[in-house]
Amino acid sequence: MNERQTGSGHPSLPASLASGARPAIRRRLALPAAVDRRRIVWRYAIPVALYHLLALLAFLPWFFSWTGVALAVLGLYVFGTLGINLYYHRLLTHRGLVVPRPVERVLAILGVCCLQDAPARWVAVHRRHHEHADERPDPHSPLAGFLWSHVGWMLVENADLARLHIYERYAKDIVRDRFQRRLERSYGWINLASWLAFYGAGLAAGLLAGWSVAASAQFGASLLVWGVFVRTVLVWHITWSVNSASHLWGYRSHETGEDSRNNVLVALISNGEGWHNNHHADPRSARHGHRWWELDVTWLTIRLMGRLGLAGNIAGPRRRARPAPP
Repeated sequence: MNERQTGSGHPSLPASLASGARPAIRRRLALPAAVDRRRIVWRYAIPVALYHLLALLAFLPWFFSWTGVALAVLGLYVFGTLGINLYYHRLLTHRGLVVPRPVERVLAILGVCCLQDAPARWVAVHRRHHEHADERPDPHSPLAGFLWSHVGWMLVENADLARLHIYERYAKDIVRDRFQRRLERSYGWINLASWLAFYGAGLAAGLLAGWSVAASAQFGASLLVWGVFVRTVLVWHITWSVNSASHLWGYRSHETGEDSRNNVLVALISNGEGWHNNHHADPRSARHGHRWWELDVTWLTIRLMGRLGLAGNIAGPRRRARPAPP
């Protein structure tokens, strides 16, 4: 399955205006007009608070194990890179590649386990962001405030992001799929099952190794805290930093009509998502790092999947979206 050059993906998404950018114009935005800061969205606020509190258990020695730490680090790639970057973002939102149905279902489950909502809503919000990037209707522009763009936008009511309203406009192609509709209904149960899987694996491993029940339970708890709670919180902040930091700090290779930036630090911790100005210049491209030194681990994964026959119709950067050599 070969990579190919392509134009812009979703018809409402802006393309690059030119290569060789001039600085974006900074201005202060009001919050989206449909936001009601008096109404907390508890279905998001409670999990965000709870997972942060549970992740703090990692500082207690009783919950520590090197296996748990290894699972957290590995999970940044398995769940964050494969589930969010590759599947939610580059495949499902922008249609930058296709994968066989069984592979797609595995990637979808990995993404759901990041607790960033079901795929259809994630896709719809992100497509709206591209349509209105750094304008008032943008759900999470940092020009309305850094903390707003990082996490605040999820925690208060925004009528424009009501599921039925936003799905109708931005995610019809997603909700038509029966598997995606099932994910909407089973989203919470999948995450609960992941809790049980991590804890149960640690408990069973300890018992099989001949440890006491107490020692096995402690090991299982360490895998749960590090492999689920710590990993989830880290993936959250990595994803959120693309919304916030990558629209404030960094360099611009393209004039895109909004304030997106290529942020080196965010790109490194996110495995490629921080080359955000490149992405806004060419949203459909599955490759976000355009220059040779712009490391994009997600793109390298997609290329490997293509060579293994696990991905096809891979969209590369359009020639006019590629920056000139520095």
